Amino acid sequence: MNPSSQASRTALATALMRSIHSRSAPAPLLDDTWGERLVPDAVRTAFRERALVRRDASATGTLETALDDAMRANAAYPDVILRSRYTEDALQDAVARGITQYVLIGAGFDSFVCRVPDWAQGLDIYEVDHPATQPLKRQRLAACGVPPSASVHFVEADLSAESLGAALARSPFNTTQPAFFSWLGVTVYLTREANLAALRDIATCAAHGSELVFTYIDEAALHAGPEAFQKLRSDVAAVGEEFLSGFDPKTLGPLLRGTGLELLEDIDGHAALARYDPAGRNGLQPAGAAHIAHARVLSAAPSPAA
Repeated sequence: MNPSSQASRTALATALMRSIHSRSAPAPLLDDTWGERLVPDAVRTAFRERALVRRDASATGTLETALDDAMRANAAYPDVILRSRYTEDALQDAVARGITQYVLIGAGFDSFVCRVPDWAQGLDIYEVDHPATQPLKRQRLAACGVPPSASVHFVEADLSAESLGAALARSPFNTTQPAFFSWLGVTVYLTREANLAALRDIATCAAHGSELVFTYIDEAALHAGPEAFQKLRSDVAAVGEEFLSGFDPKTLGPLLRGTGLELLEDIDGHAALARYDPAGRNGLQPAGAAHIAHARVLSAAPSPAA
C-alpha cells in the first residue's frame, strides 16, 4: 500500500501552504520552503489535479500555478501561516528563558527539524505523530537528504489509544525539565472530551513552567460560521477529517486552569494578522474563529473535581 494514501491529507496540505507562502508571498512571514520537497510528487500531482477540476472557469492563473492558487484560496491558508509564525516566535522566547525540549504533537510534515535555526541548536526535538503519517514523514526526510540527528526523536503514537505521557516515556524526554509543546491544527478534529483529556495529559507529563501553543476554533463557528469556513469544513470532511469541536474563548481561561494550565494569551485570526502583517502586504484574509492559545503548566495539578 502506498503510505502517502494513509498519511493525513491536511498535514500534507499545510506543509505545501507554508512552502508556497515562503516562496511566493510579497512579504513572507515564514522562511520554510521544505514542504514542497517533503510532500511526495504523487501527492502534489493529486492536489493539482483536484485544483484543476474544481477551478472556476473565470480563473486567471496558469495551469502551472493552479496548485499555488488553490492553496492560497483555501480558507485555512491564513491560519496555517499565522499560527506557524506565532508558534516559532513563542518557541524562540521560551528557548531564551532556558527551555531545552520541544515537543510537536501531531507534527505532520512540519519542517523544523530540517531548518533548525541557530537559536535552537541546543533543543531536543520530539515529533509525536500517528502511525499512519509518521512513517511517510521519515521516508521523505531520508529522501530529501536530511541526516538523522541525536537531538531529534520520533515518537509514533496513536493518541486516541495511548496517552502523550506514555508515548513520551518511550523516548528520552525528561519529565523533570520544562518543555515547549506545539499542538497545531488538531483540536478541531477531536471531541471535547478528547481535547480536555489531552490538555490534562500535557499538564501531567510536563514539568512546571512548560509551555503550550495550540489552536482551536471558536465553537460558535461550528454552528453558524461564514460560508468560506463551512466550505472548508465540507472539504476536510470529504477526506475523512471531520471538524468535531471547538472552545468558547470567553471561558477558555477557567477551562484550562481546570486541566492544570494557565492561559497566557488567546488571539483570533484578525489579532494575529494585525500583529504580523498590519499593512496587509500578503493579502491574507483570516477567519476570526481561528484562535491561537498560549498556556503554561501550573505548579500543581488540578484536583480530580476540577
